[in-house]
Amino acid sequence: MSKTLAEIGPGAVRSSRKKRIWSYIKMNYDMYLLLIPGLIFILIFNYLPLYGITLAFKDFNMFAASNPFLSIVKSPWAGMDHFNHIFGMSDFHRVLANTLIISVYKLVFLFPLPIILAIMLNELRIVTFKKVLQTVLYLPHFLSWAVVSGIFVTLLGSTGIVNNMLEALIGHPINFLMDTGIFRSVLVVTDGWKEIGWSSIIYLAAITGIDQEQYEAATVDGANKLHKIIYVTIPGIAPTIVLLLILKIGHILDAGFEQIFIMYNPTVYEVADIIGTYIYRIGLGQMNFSLGTAIGLFNSVVAFILIVSFNGLTRKFMGRSIW
Repeated sequence: MSKTLAEIGPGAVRSSRKKRIWSYIKMNYDMYLLLIPGLIFILIFNYLPLYGITLAFKDFNMFAASNPFLSIVKSPWAGMDHFNHIFGMSDFHRVLANTLIISVYKLVFLFPLPIILAIMLNELRIVTFKKVLQTVLYLPHFLSWAVVSGIFVTLLGSTGIVNNMLEALIGHPINFLMDTGIFRSVLVVTDGWKEIGWSSIIYLAAITGIDQEQYEAATVDGANKLHKIIYVTIPGIAPTIVLLLILKIGHILDAGFEQIFIMYNPTVYEVADIIGTYIYRIGLGQMNFSLGTAIGLFNSVVAFILIVSFNGLTRKFMGRSIW
């Protein structure tokens, strides 16, 4: 008669599980050997640099030793002084507000657009036209922000094509790139122009994974295309939407360093200076590495709290989460 789990005991069960695991590893040892270079790469370039976080709690002196690593070790501890200094800086409050405002603008206005675009592309039935359109929509993603910035400066600059047309129509140009009331909108529009097409790919992939029998059943029930989109397509891609929304929330303090760094100028610092550009100016421009690290660590901690909290909320109220 076979013994029950209680009769065997938890120790024996754990031992049996370990034997099975080691047996599996021995059987597939060649695959695990292939993991070693990747693990070494991650260790060297992802985990060892984490020691640099201690800069946020030290008065870093780069000349304290013969190499940067030993300089970090020998630099004196400062405790929470850098964080107290950060929270007392009026500039930091401004860049934090700018970061949140720009990120929320992008989240509200840009996050739904790839979903809508993917649904529209999925409804196209002329294959050749669909492929050509997808190629055109994906292309801007592969342009660097330097190129994109050049394009929009040519279009929206004081002597650009758009302002030449506005001057002919309304009698005066608009300073799109130097007006503090407009510049944030320019950031949203340019980011959307560059990334909406590329971002729609993952939603298209999710749509192709929906069981076609659901659409056939909806057709039998008399559903039109709009009904199929509302009651079949959107629920079918809801897990993907939730996943990407959670990840987007986690990056809410990353308003787009490269885009803003290339496109902004001193006249719009008041509304466009974000945490990323501020860290760059403080950490590298003024060589205040400790303060820059402290701001970066604050950014990372807030992002971690946001992604964990939002994941918990979606799990509780929607029954979906990323873990």
